[in-house]
Amino acid sequence: MFEFLKNLWGSKTDYPALLKSGAMIIDVRSPQEFDSGHIRGSKNIPVNLIHRDVDLIKTWGIPIIVVCQSGARSNMAKSILKRAHIEVYNGGSWMSLKSKI
Repeated sequence: MFEFLKNLWGSKTDYPALLKSGAMIIDVRSPQEFDSGHIRGSKNIPVNLIHRDVDLIKTWGIPIIVVCQSGARSNMAKSILKRAHIEVYNGGSWMSLKSKI
């Protein structure tokens, strides 16, 4: 609901505040891409495997920020997690999000 209202008014997601409140960053790139660089503290779950961890992620009970190289794979991951009623945000490119936090 909160995300809906923020989008309705055109304001941007406050990623630093989300992280401060306990959100987790999930990087959905391949393990090789993740190993070549990532946001410190992020967890790597490739987009093609995220469906298998939905139940586990749901138990965390925290907002999730998904990132990838450009935002396309993180958008797919967001859709999967959103269908499972997980509060999720597409952080887009990991490099871009890194510069915002």
